[in-house]
Amino acid sequence: MKHRILYPGAYPLLQVNLEQGETIKAESDAMVGMSATVDVEGKMEGGLLGGLARMVAGESFFLQTLTARRGPGEVLLAPSIPGDIIDVELDGTYSLVVQKDGFLAGSAGLQVSTKMQNLSQGLFSGEGFFVVKVSGHGMVFLNTYGGIHVINLEAGQPFIVDNSHLVAWPDYMHYTIEKASQGWISSFTSGEALVCKFTGPGPVIIQTRNPRGFGSWLRQFLPTSRNS
Repeated sequence: MKHRILYPGAYPLLQVNLEQGETIKAESDAMVGMSATVDVEGKMEGGLLGGLARMVAGESFFLQTLTARRGPGEVLLAPSIPGDIIDVELDGTYSLVVQKDGFLAGSAGLQVSTKMQNLSQGLFSGEGFFVVKVSGHGMVFLNTYGGIHVINLEAGQPFIVDNSHLVAWPDYMHYTIEKASQGWISSFTSGEALVCKFTGPGPVIIQTRNPRGFGSWLRQFLPTSRNS
């Protein structure tokens, strides 16, 4: 599957060139444009239960499948939030765990399902009890809020990431939820209460902007309702 990430940065566009009969799956609202040779359908990944699980994880109930049925065709895809796009090639030996809203598109042979986190991860990671799991062999495209940074950890190397900046990590990496600072008062005054501590080996993909932080900043400019 040939592809290019156009206009990388805040407002990228994913261009995918499909051979006849080739298919790509994408988030339900990701399609920007496509050739007349391409058909788009909405499908539930993993059936009804899979669709419901995706909704619980904060994703769309349906995925788009775009297939070049009447000859080669071009598909243009884009995320709904401002931020970059990264492509990750999976070789089938591991799955990629993706935070909610992070999955944009992927090869037809990939399985997009949900993964249940343990109690502490679900309560305090900021991602909820369910996250998206992408498995199989093929190319997956992730979108972020802000720019993308990949942290490649050596074996035994620890690294701490703010929960709201997480995008994706391989399923063979485990993380723990910890206090960012010694003592609750220090954690409160530093603005960092709970964080995720990863230990290598493996890559951790993070985003440069915090959607919760942006939401808090934006609320100060919104008009407040007044009782008449």
